[in-house]
Amino acid sequence: MPFVDDLIAFSAQSSADLPASALRLAQFSLLDWLVCGRAGVEEPVAQKLRAFGVSEGGVQTASTFGGPKMPPRMAALINGAVSHALDYDDTHFAHIGHLSVGIYPVALAAAEDIGANASDFLAAFVVGAEAAIRIGTVLGAAHYNLGFHQTATAGAFGATVAAGRLYGLTQEQMRAALGLCATRASGLKSQFGTMGKPYNAGIAASNGIECAQLARLDMTSCADGLMGPQGFAETHHAGLPLETADWDGLAGGKLLFADNKYKLHACCHGLHAMIEAVLLAKETGVTFDDVTEFVLRTNPRWLKVCDIKQPRTGLEVKFSYAWLAGMTLRGDATGAPDTYTDALALDLALAAFAEKVTVIGDDTLTDLQVEGILTFKNGATREASFDLAAPLPMETLEGKLRSKAQACLGQEGADIWSILDQMDQMNAREIGRLVSG
Repeated sequence: MPFVDDLIAFSAQSSADLPASALRLAQFSLLDWLVCGRAGVEEPVAQKLRAFGVSEGGVQTASTFGGPKMPPRMAALINGAVSHALDYDDTHFAHIGHLSVGIYPVALAAAEDIGANASDFLAAFVVGAEAAIRIGTVLGAAHYNLGFHQTATAGAFGATVAAGRLYGLTQEQMRAALGLCATRASGLKSQFGTMGKPYNAGIAASNGIECAQLARLDMTSCADGLMGPQGFAETHHAGLPLETADWDGLAGGKLLFADNKYKLHACCHGLHAMIEAVLLAKETGVTFDDVTEFVLRTNPRWLKVCDIKQPRTGLEVKFSYAWLAGMTLRGDATGAPDTYTDALALDLALAAFAEKVTVIGDDTLTDLQVEGILTFKNGATREASFDLAAPLPMETLEGKLRSKAQACLGQEGADIWSILDQMDQMNAREIGRLVSG
């Protein structure tokens, strides 16, 4: 069966057939998304998009972070961008993108629009997230390396599936919605480092609402805008062997969403394996002053992303192996967004420690792995390694995400997580109140 047909069939997957573990992880993702969004409400991009939304007006049905209710499409745009403003949201490394910031805004906006309950809202997110991942794996690293931001491209298709599911699209309407999304999905990595990056996430969510609502009105589109001739895949992936693109297993098997990863440190995800490796070493008694040299090996792709040798700003610190290694050993709060000030880039102790750090590309390591050697004043050495692919027990992950929420928002973060075990009795509009604050 063609990929798009499998995708459409999966979009109608019964909630009862979705793995309970995936739905639990979706609850974690929701609360983590809410924390990221509430923490980002005062960011410049948040203020600008709220002002843009107010200027357009419209039917006020969907909640926005830090602002009034808006029409669903505008709310999805705002909430996608605001929740990605701090770049502290979850990552799926097979998808090569951020799932929650593109799909939860559209799922919430549509669910509030129709008055859905939380269970239907969560199921729509899981199905949309899985769709985005599967499409992301077809587009692959080549698509990302061409300069496309998969959070916004593959993510827009996932957002469309989530919205279409909630709006009750027929199979033919869902096909049309995906076709319309194929001509709308967009987002470039050239926007990284600007407000355009979080805007990309908002675009994905906004496209999802727009395409689903137009298909609901029976607007037509091509039969296969995703994988068909001159469709999205063919035009956005140089040399894609389309004949090898398949769903790789229908609903009922393991969902790739189960491998979703969460940021526990307020910096580039490429640094997290190193931070965890250093934290493990620190547990054995290693201190900041003990280390005379740290040689770290990482996947070469990260050398162009997060190996800034001498960061000039707090933002650049978030992309510096050398600075984060010293901060971690020193005990700085790497999970608190307000740690990363411009003054931190001028810290003389960290600058001196950075001189001791050497980062080497090693293509035998995955994107999620690091290996390193710490050398001490007495000449002794210690290995430091970590693999983010190693699954965390749900209880451990929950505890770490709760700690992150409190580091970001204090009591407000704790209050957001207090609804975890009440979610099954809630509806989307009640969750929307947590968005608006």
